[in-house]
Amino acid sequence: MDSIILDSVSKKFPHRPALFNWIGTERGGETLALGQLSLCVPAGSILALLGPNGSGKTTTLKLISTTLLPDSGRIVVEGADTQIDANQVRKRVGFAIASERSFFPRLSARENLDFFAALDDVPRRIRPQRIELMLERVGLSEAGDTLAMKFSSGMCQRLGIARALIKQPSVILLDEPTRSLDPSAATQIWSMIHELPAYGATVLIATHSFDEASAVGDQIAVLHGGKLKGSRRIDGSGPAELRSFYFHVISQVDAAAEFAMEAWR
Repeated sequence: MDSIILDSVSKKFPHRPALFNWIGTERGGETLALGQLSLCVPAGSILALLGPNGSGKTTTLKLISTTLLPDSGRIVVEGADTQIDANQVRKRVGFAIASERSFFPRLSARENLDFFAALDDVPRRIRPQRIELMLERVGLSEAGDTLAMKFSSGMCQRLGIARALIKQPSVILLDEPTRSLDPSAATQIWSMIHELPAYGATVLIATHSFDEASAVGDQIAVLHGGKLKGSRRIDGSGPAELRSFYFHVISQVDAAAEFAMEAWR
């Protein structure tokens, strides 16, 4: 059974020239973020999205979380359509946003998690225990009373993951979850992510790291130009093998583009 289904999903972002664009260097138009993307993520699996900057990885996560809505196509999360049953989708999805601005700077890590747990309807009686569990799982137990404004980028990254997990969602979206972490902290997070399917969760990770994809993923999907260009199961493949597959797929895309350009000329 598939937990996440994207069926011919497209998303465009219109260009908005600056207000004081006197010299006319900024033009109208639009950018295609996703074009007819179809993708299925089996329940209880971990899918790693790989692709260059601008390939549509983060846009895909935002569409699944209902932060964005598709221009066309359909997204179903555990049987709920993101456009028809958005509230049901949001109850089931946890999305880790990698940004220091995602938290109240003058509240502690524990207070921030308590606030977001309340927003996610986590019952008051179980919140303290749940918060301590999440802080422990991301390695922030000793920093629970530290103000968020004093957190490093890596600590904010880990707090963002704790926030995504606080309501114990069945679908977890992680955007470059170890981007600002040192190797030791990254390994700890990889171990935690790898265990999530055992708790009934389906995980989708956007990453640039072949080490990360190899350490936690069951399958990888390569995006380029907003389209799915290749996918494969990991099945114990190491980073070098995944890197080889990735660049093989990307080189085919580049070769096809060069051929089209030559034909046009």
